[in-house]
Amino acid sequence: MNHSPFVLPRLTAMLKQAVPRLLEGVVAPLAVFYAALMLLGLNGALVAAVSWVYLGLLWRLVRRRPIPGTMLLAAIAITCRAAVGLWSGSAVVYFIQPELGTICISMAFLASVRLRRPLVQKLALDYIHLPSFILRHERIRRFFAQITLLWAFVLLMNSTVSIWLLLHQSIETYLLVRTAAVATISGIAFVGSAWAFRRVLGRLHAETPAIAAPAATA
Repeated sequence: MNHSPFVLPRLTAMLKQAVPRLLEGVVAPLAVFYAALMLLGLNGALVAAVSWVYLGLLWRLVRRRPIPGTMLLAAIAITCRAAVGLWSGSAVVYFIQPELGTICISMAFLASVRLRRPLVQKLALDYIHLPSFILRHERIRRFFAQITLLWAFVLLMNSTVSIWLLLHQSIETYLLVRTAAVATISGIAFVGSAWAFRRVLGRLHAETPAIAAPAATA
């Protein structure tokens, strides 16, 4: 059966979607926390970080924009983290919680490959529509398994670097260096993943005429 070719969105278009979410969900909360830490101390910084997230939710409600499920989960998570941080009085306790959670996620990525249900495929489908005939192809299935392994190790590396910085450096150094390191590692992995996906789709399209030719001859 012939299918119309599927074209992956341009990398620039994907970046335009990803960068605002990165700024809103990662960079801005860290900047708010750091500024509040300098001005108000640890407790004020924790309150400011939680307030930023809930102001984002309120802004979406006021503008009648849909609230992603991931944003609601993030609000719940940061509320719990801040509560534990306030109770312990330790910034280390506040920041180490998501790092431990990231390690658990990386283990889930590894397990999903073993179970032949790669999590990167599920996450990709939240942002990119892929036709069913593309998803069924063995080359695509193998690609998602390999990329899931890649991101499992990326997440593990990010957490390892972050925990080391958290335990051996000041909170100020941790916030600055960790943000730069995680952005660099994740950015390289993202660009590499997108490039590899475009390449595997190109190979798939090149194979299609060869597969269709015998059927046409028959």
